[in-house]
Amino acid sequence: MSAQHIHILYIDDEIHNLNAFKASFRRLYNVFTATSAEEAVKLLEEQEFHIIISDQRMPKMTGIEFFESILEKYPEPIRMLLTGYADINAVVDAINKGQVYKYFSKPWNEEELKHNIEKAFEVYSLRKENKELTAKLLDVNEKLEFLVRQKLIS
Repeated sequence: MSAQHIHILYIDDEIHNLNAFKASFRRLYNVFTATSAEEAVKLLEEQEFHIIISDQRMPKMTGIEFFESILEKYPEPIRMLLTGYADINAVVDAINKGQVYKYFSKPWNEEELKHNIEKAFEVYSLRKENKELTAKLLDVNEKLEFLVRQKLIS
């Protein structure tokens, strides 16, 4: 899959950050933006995303709380957290509660973020392939078990 087919959702309550992100990455990826967790959930209902990037400090809900809230319904997208604040507790919570793949400080380094988006998509693709192969393996196993039972009966 080409980079242009990578769908990224970026959530931040600061419009200038959304605009900067979109300007930096829209030529490389399909970038969708949301100014709130509520808006992000609506986009998740309409579109499949490979990577979700969220600001940590937002009104109503933090990035970690957002990731935690969507984890059950949308477990596949790789989650990344951006923040302008160095808070070790937020890092620990991000990893433990929101299952965050990477944690970045603002302002982000464009090349570093691009590199990590590519790596995150690699992880997404490998997980998806693993899930598909496991399903195929289970199917083949069931068929083999059926054939063995048939052989034992006859």
